[in-house]
Amino acid sequence: MPGDEPLERTEIEAVLETRRELGSTYDAALVDAFADRIEAAVVARSAQDVSQRASGDRARASAGPRQLALGIVTGVAGIPVTAIALAVEGGVTGLAAMVVGWAGLVGINVAHAAQTRPRD
Repeated sequence: MPGDEPLERTEIEAVLETRRELGSTYDAALVDAFADRIEAAVVARSAQDVSQRASGDRARASAGPRQLALGIVTGVAGIPVTAIALAVEGGVTGLAAMVVGWAGLVGINVAHAAQTRPRD
């Protein structure tokens, strides 16, 4: 359909050139046809904006439950990280290994939270 393509400068120039060639007898028809094209372009852009917002809203709505699940999983994963670090190494070295393991788990949660944060 001719109204589906985006408007270009050449189309505007073509309408103006057609008006010059045909004279003022076809002004109303040319203006109506061009107005229809502009209206179709505006409607298409509006629909695109609405669909982009809707997909962003869906992503933000699902981010909360995913973040909660990730927090629970990393919390549970922290138990063996702590046990292994303290049992195998022990002492200060084991404590340092435990801190590094927990820092990695926290980093995973922070990276996920930053990824799902809305960008405006």
